[in-house]
Amino acid sequence: MPVFDLARGRNTQRGFWGSDFQLVDGYVHVKSTGVRFKNDWQLWADIWRWFTYYAFVRLHGFWMRLTKPRGPRIWFAPYRPRPWYIIWAAMVWGGFEFASSPERADAAFYFEDQTIATPPPPRHAKAFNFGVGDVSKSTVARVMEEAFGYPLAVDPTTFVGEAVEKGEGNGLHDGRLVICPLQPVPGKAYQRVIKTEGADGWASDLRTVCVGGRPVVVFVKQKPASARFSIQNTSVVVKTPEEVFSPAEFEHLSRFCAAMKLNWGGIDVLRENASGRLYVVDVNKTDTGPAVVLNWKDRARATTLLSTALARMVRS
Repeated sequence: MPVFDLARGRNTQRGFWGSDFQLVDGYVHVKSTGVRFKNDWQLWADIWRWFTYYAFVRLHGFWMRLTKPRGPRIWFAPYRPRPWYIIWAAMVWGGFEFASSPERADAAFYFEDQTIATPPPPRHAKAFNFGVGDVSKSTVARVMEEAFGYPLAVDPTTFVGEAVEKGEGNGLHDGRLVICPLQPVPGKAYQRVIKTEGADGWASDLRTVCVGGRPVVVFVKQKPASARFSIQNTSVVVKTPEEVFSPAEFEHLSRFCAAMKLNWGGIDVLRENASGRLYVVDVNKTDTGPAVVLNWKDRARATTLLSTALARMVRS
């Protein structure tokens, strides 16, 4: 199997961006998460669209640094976010600074891609996400049931009917439909099938970015129901939480974030079409974005909302 790796055997997440990836048998692998993308024209078209957004964020941040008071300084441990992470965009957009040490920072932020990890000591009085050590599918399902009062997870040995089997790891997009009862596969989680599609056949995913433990922006993603587990989206639009969730649902989502000790992060929320119930199926404490298929107006709107909310959280 041919492998191209600029930092073979190491997951640096520092220095040259290219060391974060490896090319294996026609797929680009993200070392820190295990996520892979097919090395094709679609991938490179998405990369080009991302680079134009990157330049736009840099220019806006430069203007903010020239015209506005200095933004907050934030220290990240153990890694500083790369430019494809949404918190990087929110910081640069708002004229924030990446602090070189906790002593020079207004706040500390735990930033680690691993699904299960042990956060280091925060070394700062104002610290965010340092309580988020486990974002595996099983943990997310357990906390969701506690916050919402109804279950997502199923026992595959006793449940009868169709279920979703997916890896415990974050961002794998490896879900598939299975028929239970069955013997569980080690490293896999089993959940109810949440059908979000209506008569039109489009499945929806409500990627909700939460700041300060509260929903701030909702990326409404749509794709064919037959491709519900795909990483590719047909369309994405930006909405405010008030446009998508009821006050009671807003409070349930905030309760979920509090239980996960999630100060900042993206949560994947599904609304079951038949019952109208919400299900939180994934948590990403190091979420990437905004999605490259967004138009420029929505990208700017989302980044502004997140940057403003981040500043408010740090300064509160």
